[in-house]
Amino acid sequence: MTLTTFALVRHGQTDWNAQRRLQGTTDIPLNDTGRGQARDAVANLSGHEWDAVVSSPLSRAAETAFLIADGLGLSVSRHVPELTERSFGEAEGLQAGPELEALRVPGGFKGAESEEEAAIRGLTALEALAEEFRGQRVLVVAHGTLLRVSLGRAIGRTLHSIDNAVLNLAHHHAHDGWNLEYYNGQPLAADVPA
Repeated sequence: MTLTTFALVRHGQTDWNAQRRLQGTTDIPLNDTGRGQARDAVANLSGHEWDAVVSSPLSRAAETAFLIADGLGLSVSRHVPELTERSFGEAEGLQAGPELEALRVPGGFKGAESEEEAAIRGLTALEALAEEFRGQRVLVVAHGTLLRVSLGRAIGRTLHSIDNAVLNLAHHHAHDGWNLEYYNGQPLAADVPA
C-alpha cells in the first residue's frame, strides 16, 4: 500500500485574522505573531523528513512556507494557485456585523466562491499533489477555509476552523482515499465536533 503523507498547515496570523476580518483572496501579509507561529511550527514538523514543500501563492502562505522550510533546512518547491484561499467576494475585509450580513446569500456571500467550489478546487489540487508525490511526504501551506472544506470533503465530515500554523496530518492512498490522523495538532478523535 503506497501512502502519500501530507502535513497541511494554515498560514500564520495576519492583522486581519487578529481583527476577525474575512481575508479570502485579498493578499494580506503575516504579522509578527504570524511569523513567530511559523517558526514555532518547525518543532512539530522536524520529527519527519519532508520530500517537498508547496504553498498557496498568497504572501501570508508563501512566507509561512518559506519560514517553515528554512527552519527545516528545505526550500519551497513551488506555489500552487489552486491552493489560494476561497474567494469571499464583496465580503472580504469585513467583520461580523450588519454590513457583512447584508452580503449574505444562500451558501455564502454575494460574488463569493461557494464552499463546495472551494472544496472541489482544493481537494483536486491535493489529489494532484498526491499523484505527483506518490509515496512521499509533502508539506502544504495554505489557508484555513480552503483546508477545512477540502479535508472535510476528503473524509466526509464537517470540520471546525483550522488554527494558524498548526499541524494537520493526512494520508492519501490511491485506492482507499484519505485518512486524517491529526487535526489542529491533536490526534483525530472518533467524533470531530461539527
